[in-house]
Parts: sequence; C-alpha cells; structure tokens
Amino acid sequence: MGEHAQRRIIRKLDLELFLSKIAPQPAPKVHLEQYTTSESVSATMLYIAAYINNGIIGKTVLDLGCGTGRLALGASYLGAENVVGIDVDKLAIRTAFENSVKVGLTGNVQWINGDIQAIVGGFDTVIQNPPFGVQTREADRAFIVRALELANSVYSLHNHKDTDNQLIKQLKTNSNGFLQVSPSPFLERFVAQNNGAVKAVYAMLMTIPKMFDFHTKIKHDFVVDLYVIERTSQ
Repeated sequence: MGEHAQRRIIRKLDLELFLSKIAPQPAPKVHLEQYTTSESVSATMLYIAAYINNGIIGKTVLDLGCGTGRLALGASYLGAENVVGIDVDKLAIRTAFENSVKVGLTGNVQWINGDIQAIVGGFDTVIQNPPFGVQTREADRAFIVRALELANSVYSLHNHKDTDNQLIKQLKTNSNGFLQVSPSPFLERFVAQNNGAVKAVYAMLMTIPKMFDFHTKIKHDFVVDLYVIERTSQ
C-alpha cells in the first residue's frame, strides 16, 4: 500500500480546490482536442473511481493523454501508490511536471512524453479523458483499446451520444454532480470486442470556456459520460 493509502476520505470540495491549482494547457492545440477537464468533472470522476469503486487508493494508476496532469495528480492526492502520466505533447508534459512540483507531489508521479503506444507494463487502473473524436473521427477508440491492454479497470470520459437538454437541466440541479445513464450501444459493443465490459456509465455536466476561434459562445455546456470498464480477460 502507498504512503497515503490510509488517508482519511477527502471532501470533494477540497479535491476541487486542489485541482484548481493545476495549471491548464498554456497553448491548447485544436487537432489534439486539448480541452482541460473542469475541476468539477475531474473531481467527480476521481471520486467515483476512488470511493465508489476502490480504484485509486493504494493502486498503480496510469493517465493516458494526461495533458497537464489534473487527473494524474488528483489520483496521487487521493492516495494512489504510483501514478504515471503520458502525453504526446511536450509542452503539456513540461507543464504537468511543473504542476507536480507546485503541489508537492513528485515522489510517486512519473511523466512520459510520448504516444500512448509507448507505455508498457501493467497497472491497476487507467483514468483518461481521451480526444472525443470531434476533430479526428473515433480518436477515442485507440485509447480504450490501449487502456484495456494495460489495466484491469478503466475510467474513461466520452462525449454523450446526443444533445440532451433535459439531462443538462437535471444535472444542473443534481447535488451529486452525476447521474447514472445507459451506455452508447456502439461503445458498449466496441468495449466487448476488446476484452472489456461496461460496468456503469455516469453522465456529468462539462463547461468549457471559449478557447478557439471557431467557438461561438463565451462558454459551452455539454454532457460527458464516464465509462467504468473492467477487463474481462488477460
């Protein structure tokens, strides 16, 4: 077990406060779909992984496409034994390293600048916010495949299958910050074809500010789904 494994349960508000200290991508690239995961969504995702499914505390955790390290550092903060973050963007990895120094979590966190295929070994848990496939169709699929090759448990964010204004309204008034929903049939089939099973899907509200020229609104609300996936065979 890691040095923080016996730590008391951390309040979600404190986790969000911690995550707010993690600097976002300084120069986001549209083709890599570098949207920073909001503090609220990151905290909810990590909370579900850590406290509902026991997937973080004392575990080895990998963040595929880690960006500037928000999810990876959040996992370390919650008590992961070891954390690895990998990203193809050199600037993102440099910022992630600076973030880890800033928040004082360098002992059990490693950063790798490289493609997700470069990582080898085995982990207990993968946490990831892959590209949603808006710029490159089905870009998230490679992340699912790789995650299931590397870990037994996967927590993966994906775009909700359609714009659901009723669900957005429900999420805005939900005190938990998430609602359980049905998986996309296509994604569920894809996971099954790659030795995995979808155990649960949680819808959350993501808000992103205007980041690129083609964004027409000051901020944009949309639903993201957290897929909880278990590997079904080695």
